[in-house]
Amino acid sequence: MSELIDNRSKKPYDKEKLEKLKEVIKELHEGRTVQEVKAKFADVLEGTSPLDISRMEVELVKDGLPIEEIQNLCDVHAEVFKGSIEEIHHPEEVPGHPVYTLRQENMALTNIMEEVIPEDLERFMDDDSDDNRFKLVEDINLLWDIDKHYSRKENLIFPYLEKAGITAPPQVMWGVDDEIREKIKAAKKELVEYSGNKDLVKKKILAATEQAIDMIFKEESILFPMTLDTLTEDEWIKVYEGSEEIGYAIIPPQKEWELKRVNVVKTEEDKGITESGFVKFETGILSSKELELMLNHIPGDFTFVDKDNIVKYFSHGKERIFARTKAIIGRTVENCHPPKSAHIVEELVNDFKNGSKDSESFWIQMGDKFVLIQYFAVRDENGEFMGTLEHTMDIAPLRELEGEKRLMS
Repeated sequence: MSELIDNRSKKPYDKEKLEKLKEVIKELHEGRTVQEVKAKFADVLEGTSPLDISRMEVELVKDGLPIEEIQNLCDVHAEVFKGSIEEIHHPEEVPGHPVYTLRQENMALTNIMEEVIPEDLERFMDDDSDDNRFKLVEDINLLWDIDKHYSRKENLIFPYLEKAGITAPPQVMWGVDDEIREKIKAAKKELVEYSGNKDLVKKKILAATEQAIDMIFKEESILFPMTLDTLTEDEWIKVYEGSEEIGYAIIPPQKEWELKRVNVVKTEEDKGITESGFVKFETGILSSKELELMLNHIPGDFTFVDKDNIVKYFSHGKERIFARTKAIIGRTVENCHPPKSAHIVEELVNDFKNGSKDSESFWIQMGDKFVLIQYFAVRDENGEFMGTLEHTMDIAPLRELEGEKRLMS
């Protein structure tokens, strides 16, 4: 795995330094303080690069340290490396480039968390009137835009890091992103269902903003330099093209990215469509265009994962429940889910493969939506497992149906 990273980066692989960095983290996990570790490893910490940290996390996972353990001390790790990470400059940081946009969003999010929210929170602590409380709710709603920032990172950038062999850092960061999401939701819930405990409101808001600010440091100092050092120009173009679908946080790009390669050919052939292309089934025949449109018009979202756990297809209807981008094609299904739920998906697919299950359903409330998520084992005429079909649909309107409505009505 480390060799893959080095092949992409073309940077020397200092095994001795890597082992010392692993010692740094292991001592933290054994209970040493940040100050003690910084003093002991001052020499090795100097000039540490984002790629060094990536390699170190990959090796720790290979040594058997669970992703969750790395995630739990993620903030402590950042504190250790703060001030020691070397600066890396890249020409891709121009208006419209995905990293430029992410950094602009970070600036806007930082302003909300360090200027707007503290000012409104102080006013609320002095006077918890409905007006002051509702102003904080507005602030938290605005902060929730961070979800789109994280979603672009997770669904567009992480797949390319994984393809380059960098797997541990995305998993750790995705887990922390989810923690921040939950803390923002908890802060809003405390404000909406206000019980009169101003200190509890303050505690929940600070828990969310402090961890989100720490994540901005990790993105700016570790993730962005690492991605700029890893992704190819064509991959950045795909990230850029997929960003609009997910959306932007706080501020949209003020300028389109002037792509360095404008000759990215998009023909009907690229979509698997030819002039005479038809797909013949046992019960009929369709052009590939008709088939694609038919799948996109069936209510809900379809995703197909083949027998090797590789995402091969997803439908593209008008109203998606969960974000999907073309970057997930060719990605393992485990890496398309947050770390806390990846093992559940893996167990379910294994049950499909060994024949102990043929389907499974889950349902969750998402605002006004009541989302039904169904998984089906796809088998051929001989019963051989061919893959997994996921169907997701908002069934809230169906739950409200009463009586009858016949065709003639």
